[in-house]
Amino acid sequence: MKSTTAIRPGQSLAVRPSLWRNIVRHRWMYALALPGALYILLFKYAPMWGLLIAFQDFSPYQGLLASKWVGFSHFTELFASRNFYIMLRNTLAINLFGIVFMFPLPIVLAVMLNEVRHEAFKRINQSIVYLPHFLSWVVVASMTFFLLSTDVGIVNKVLSDYGFESIAFLSEPKYFWGLLTAQSMWKEAGWGTIIFLAAMAGVDPQRYEAAVVDGASRWRQIWHITLPAIRPTIIILLILRLGHMADVGFEQVILMTNPLVTSVSEVFDTYVYTVGILRGQVSVGVAVGTFKGIVGLVLVLGSNYIVKKMGHEGIY
Repeated sequence: MKSTTAIRPGQSLAVRPSLWRNIVRHRWMYALALPGALYILLFKYAPMWGLLIAFQDFSPYQGLLASKWVGFSHFTELFASRNFYIMLRNTLAINLFGIVFMFPLPIVLAVMLNEVRHEAFKRINQSIVYLPHFLSWVVVASMTFFLLSTDVGIVNKVLSDYGFESIAFLSEPKYFWGLLTAQSMWKEAGWGTIIFLAAMAGVDPQRYEAAVVDGASRWRQIWHITLPAIRPTIIILLILRLGHMADVGFEQVILMTNPLVTSVSEVFDTYVYTVGILRGQVSVGVAVGTFKGIVGLVLVLGSNYIVKKMGHEGIY
């Protein structure tokens, strides 16, 4: 007996084209996507085979397949190390400083720029706040030295001229985390406004016009129209930011660290450089990187689950 399939109302009778026919039809779109897909395959997925090194006593002479397997011994040594908890504390503290102080700053700055009505003045200010992003961390660290060092720093010279004692900003551990956060805020806050300004550009102007008719002030318009409109963008960027809680900018930390602040500057990234590169213990370095990746994955999945349970839209 022949099986029959009921046709739902509105269902098309046309046969769905094959995958190859669909590719041929949209060949130019696939051609545009091809470079990005190749980049992801070559530089994101292909290197994942290197994660096997974390479970080996890797030797460059024996190679990936011939090196001795040691299981989870590198992870066990890492977790048992006294430096692990110091690195974990420093990494989490620096990232928490960034989330509390750095993450909201681009939002505030974007709202302020969005409220500027003079287009020429607005573009000039946008260019000014974007410029620090294009400076390397070497330049930023050098500027910090000439501003805050005890011998040639401008800030300490001004303090001395007014009869105050010099402050060892660069060699006192209590200033280190705040100093890194201040550098990141100055360098990246302007660049971070791009996504939020793009989200604000999609707000219907008629909503602001209706609010003006209802007598809403500029502050009320920001609070009830602008911020709710960019809330999905804020949530998605926050989830992605939580995925980097185990990451700290290596270049920034390595340039700002010195023997006097090692207790607060030793993070996973610098540890990978010291152990994996300088000491040649590649397997330990890969194990640390694997641990960081797992932590980031757990935080992204967990935060996305919580956000969706709260009724918001997550990243998937």
